[in-house]
Amino acid sequence: MPKKILSASVMLAVLLALLDFAFAQDAGQNQTLIVDGHPGQAAVVQVKGHSYADLEALARILNGSLSFNGNQIILRLPASASSATPSDFSKGFLTAAIEAMAAIREWRSAIATAIRNSYPLTDEWMSRLQNQATDALQLASAAASTATDRSALQLLTNEYNNLQSWSSQIITKRKNLEYISPDDLNNDPLFQQILTCANSLASMFANGHFQDDPSCH
Repeated sequence: MPKKILSASVMLAVLLALLDFAFAQDAGQNQTLIVDGHPGQAAVVQVKGHSYADLEALARILNGSLSFNGNQIILRLPASASSATPSDFSKGFLTAAIEAMAAIREWRSAIATAIRNSYPLTDEWMSRLQNQATDALQLASAAASTATDRSALQLLTNEYNNLQSWSSQIITKRKNLEYISPDDLNNDPLFQQILTCANSLASMFANGHFQDDPSCH
């Protein structure tokens, strides 16, 4: 069967899987990568807040193969696996929305990691993470060109706003020298809502079809 280099649609789905194991990552548990519709799993490790999967295991899950050309690693998939699936979203918006989700996730994970390890939350550090998420969200907004894009953008914006509100609460508590237990994250309704919405958005963009979710409001 002829093979092709990993298509954009499959790459987006894999990226989403790596970006937003929201519950597992923020809970600090061991993680595995599962590609929907394919048997098998790959181990996932975290390094400095970023998730990495075993590339050889990923190729095996997708019935693909790896080849090397200088400093390039090429992942090839069966043609049937790499065929694009129809999406409700415009291509430009989908790409920008995924990047915005990544920036929002990095912001959220940084705060959660600081709480669990009693790291300081400096204004400079928090401002940088928030500004990155703000810029990414603005790019997604500019790329929204259809009614479906704009509906999804509203959910993404709500996720950003909820995270901003939660972040402000955490910063205020730290400035007031209030102790925040790592266990508090599991009992914080707003934080849990943010995680649930992140999972919902990840699934929606991976599937390419708009789906509303109460957690994103």
